[in-house]
Amino acid sequence: MSFGTVFSSLLAVVLALVIVLGLAWAALKLLRRWQDRFQQGGDDAGPPIRFLRAMPLGQAERVVLIEVRGEVMLIGVTGGGINLLAQWPNETARDNESAAAVDTSIAGNGGPA
Repeated sequence: MSFGTVFSSLLAVVLALVIVLGLAWAALKLLRRWQDRFQQGGDDAGPPIRFLRAMPLGQAERVVLIEVRGEVMLIGVTGGGINLLAQWPNETARDNESAAAVDTSIAGNGGPA
């Protein structure tokens, strides 16, 4: 075999590998976008469950802080199950409640002084 034949065969293999890897990368990106869209159930701004932190308490026990649609939850994870330990409301809901409480107090006092 001549050098030109070996070089052209090697070039064809490398080119085919680049094309296959590029198609695989594009397919993975497309599937990831498609999966995220269906998990969210629409055009929400982020993933439905977001992991924030975890702290191990033993070999099979840990405390995990997660965010689900704006609500922060502290859950305990053991070998036997998962328990909700604490929950904090959505920041925007809390801000709206605070604003409503201020509006009510102003309206009850006859307005600002």
